[in-house]
Amino acid sequence: MRRRVAAALLAACVLSACSTTPPRGGASYKDDGPGANPPPNLDRTADAQPRAEPLSRAANRPYEVFGKRYVPLVSVQPFHQRGIASWYGRRFNGQPTSSGERYDMYAMSAAHPVLPIPSYARVTNLANGRSVVVRINDRGPFHSGRIIDLSYAAAHKLGYVAAGSTRVATDSLVPGGRTEPVVLRIVREALQNVRRHAVSRRAAIRAAQEDGRWVVEVRDDGRGFDVGAVAARGRRNFGLQFMRERAELIGAEFEVRSRPDGGTVVRIAIPRGAEESR
Repeated sequence: MRRRVAAALLAACVLSACSTTPPRGGASYKDDGPGANPPPNLDRTADAQPRAEPLSRAANRPYEVFGKRYVPLVSVQPFHQRGIASWYGRRFNGQPTSSGERYDMYAMSAAHPVLPIPSYARVTNLANGRSVVVRINDRGPFHSGRIIDLSYAAAHKLGYVAAGSTRVATDSLVPGGRTEPVVLRIVREALQNVRRHAVSRRAAIRAAQEDGRWVVEVRDDGRGFDVGAVAARGRRNFGLQFMRERAELIGAEFEVRSRPDGGTVVRIAIPRGAEESR
């Protein structure tokens, strides 16, 4: 991990796998920010490409920072979290990360307190809907209320460099495993709703590529319903919450369009990059 830290923090840390990372992130340091010569077309930087990698033994041990103990996940598994993201730039550029790799502020990477190192996650800016795929190779942030620290490049693509932080959704991507089963479970739930509630004469499933994304739709000609009113009923909501949570698990967009006596469309849009988690 980055080794610049005050002696007091070193004394307070647990020496076994102790984090020596000071708090950091976009607006926290007046001397942090972009480098003098950022690459051209930074907004076109390719997302990280999820793949199975051996996990680091050293970087995934329990550790303590500022009196708080962190226990990293020891396997790549479904994980969803919402909270504040910050970013870090030239102040740490070139310094060792928790993985032992050098931090590259222009790579699509991130620091997270407990996600396995290395692993991959989709991060979505909830303020503007933009999303990126990053490789987790570092620990942090350790500011209260912040859940993930993105590289300068990733924060730039999400559009919050100037603000320093933003509210995001973070979803782990599991190479080898989850996209197809999750989509099939959503489709099955949608079809069960058609059978139980729609009183429809016909239902159809459509799958197509749109703007680089896979889109799956389940459409019926049944009686329909008021989506807002049904969603407000909590658990008695025709499986809407179940489907929405399953979609979030793989970073997919989920939408239900319906109206009384006008039929229903359940739509799942799997963003570019999530296919690699299959």
